[in-house]
Amino acid sequence: MASKQSEIVAQMSDRQLIGQVYITQGILVVLSLGLGFWLFDHWEQFWKLWKWDPQSIFLFGGISGLMVVVLDNIMMKVLPERLYDDGGINERIFCNRSFKHLTVLCMMIAFTEEILFRGVLQANLGILWASIVFALVHIRYLTKWFLLLSVVVLSFFIGWLFQATGNLWVTIFAHFIIDFLLGIQLKYRNVDE
Repeated sequence: MASKQSEIVAQMSDRQLIGQVYITQGILVVLSLGLGFWLFDHWEQFWKLWKWDPQSIFLFGGISGLMVVVLDNIMMKVLPERLYDDGGINERIFCNRSFKHLTVLCMMIAFTEEILFRGVLQANLGILWASIVFALVHIRYLTKWFLLLSVVVLSFFIGWLFQATGNLWVTIFAHFIIDFLLGIQLKYRNVDE
């Protein structure tokens, strides 16, 4: 399955690949709306998950995101490179984007994924189901044991962060920081090589 996916991705142009990312995020938004409509008794329950508190957003979300990036960088230095090999998909997604496009892309991904996984699924079904679905959505990692483990641990960590703060903005910001900083690293690492 992973090799077939890598073959398909290898045949796609950059424009087609990034288009698939946007289509996937659109599907997640529609799924969030549908599931939210079905799982929440009142939309007011959903809106209570959004607390605009810049101090906790930047403190808890920012520090949590930075901790994940630092830990990931340490692991990339000590673990074999093959464990992080996703078939080059992340490089293709992040490396050829402008700084502005990378920022918007990471914001969109963080926003749509956190609405679905924390705001809808975890708020209604719990952290376990939200984390399982989060891992399944990252399908390209399912045959890569280390990447799958990493994504599951990350999902539980972000889920814990949501439980601790009860604030979707915190998890959105943490998710953005993680994707954006790792995306910037990929972009500029490949420029240097």
